[in-house]
Amino acid sequence: MKQTDSLESEVRSYCRAYPVMFSKAKDSHLIDKDGKSYLDFLCGAGSLNYGHNNPVLKNKIIDYLNQDGIIHSLDLATESKEEFLNSFSKNILSPRNMDYKVQFTGPTGTNAVEAALKIARKVTGRTKIISFTNGFHGVTLGAVAATGNQHHRGGAGIPLNDVIFMPFDGYMGKKVNTIDYMRRLLEDNSSGVDLPAAVVLETVQGEGGINVASSQWLQSLQELCKEFGILIIIDDIQVGCGRTGTFFSFEGMGIQPDLVTLSKSLSGFGLPFSLLLLKPELDVWKPGEHNGTFRGNNMAFVTATAAIEEYWVPDELENQIILNSKIMKARLDEIASEFPTSDIQVRGKGMIYGIDCILEDLASEIKQKCFENGLILETCGSDDQVVKLLPALNISEDDLRKGLDILEKSIKQVMDESDYKKILEAEIVQK
Repeated sequence: MKQTDSLESEVRSYCRAYPVMFSKAKDSHLIDKDGKSYLDFLCGAGSLNYGHNNPVLKNKIIDYLNQDGIIHSLDLATESKEEFLNSFSKNILSPRNMDYKVQFTGPTGTNAVEAALKIARKVTGRTKIISFTNGFHGVTLGAVAATGNQHHRGGAGIPLNDVIFMPFDGYMGKKVNTIDYMRRLLEDNSSGVDLPAAVVLETVQGEGGINVASSQWLQSLQELCKEFGILIIIDDIQVGCGRTGTFFSFEGMGIQPDLVTLSKSLSGFGLPFSLLLLKPELDVWKPGEHNGTFRGNNMAFVTATAAIEEYWVPDELENQIILNSKIMKARLDEIASEFPTSDIQVRGKGMIYGIDCILEDLASEIKQKCFENGLILETCGSDDQVVKLLPALNISEDDLRKGLDILEKSIKQVMDESDYKKILEAEIVQK
């Protein structure tokens, strides 16, 4: 136990799972104070898509600081902000024919979600929000009300109101179209479901278990929302900025969200930075009506601009993600086939993947064994039963394969050292 453990709040979590003192980080490696190196397949929960201390981005910050660049500015106009907006518009929005205004919110993802929920309610005059089973949108009061996980909801301390939960794609089995279920409730004046201001969802549910929505389901949802005048908020905080293979997770899915939240790897360097994209007609805020002391991080503007121009103007990164994704999917399918039941599922897209181990304790033990063997990753899902992989998008093929080797070795060790084979077989028999 470190001396500071008694000083820091009991709310800390990641340091409990990985109880070592880290001192350095480079590319896809975390190094503890004793010099042991760990491959990082957690990447700040998706905040480090370009790896630790990316040299291109780091040098931009160093140059900016050496020139006495502005660090804090509220929402004053600065050169770094203007350069980011111009680059984001030219290189991200315009090539995708996206017409959005940009609102800089507070620095965290949940701040962007709060802004999206507020403006949707302000524009429509309606208060209800539809969220989806296993969705995760943050832990401030508005966002946690739209979060399904009971553990996080339980920390609110008050009733969480004005959010209606609907089943996500596949939640009720492959044969059930959950959009039809949702339509029936909205059409029926006696269903008890009030017409909402917006729906909020992730196209790939990260914390909820790596649940991937299909293009068909998303298009059906968009048709339904247009019919009833409901706004669509896509939460791209974890699965945006290239995580699924394209800059936005919904590209090529046939939908055009009304609002989009971005954060995590938006800065590219792990610096706190969030924004809300909103269609111009929805920008009905009065000046200062939604504000915050840190609604604009100038150092994050600098690194975000550099990340866009280094990785998203050419198409090399997208090609690398495609290659890495194929490697991950093939290896994970091989690893899953070694479990004593075919119910083990591999789910994912791009470079966010998970193995659903069915059992919470099994996934947790695999995570712990991976840590002992030099690989850092986390679990997710309704019962933390999914082993989750979030390697850096630009990870070397060698490091990617090494990490997958450690995962396979760790799973074999856990299965050999325990009775999980028998437990899993019994679970299947009971089903």
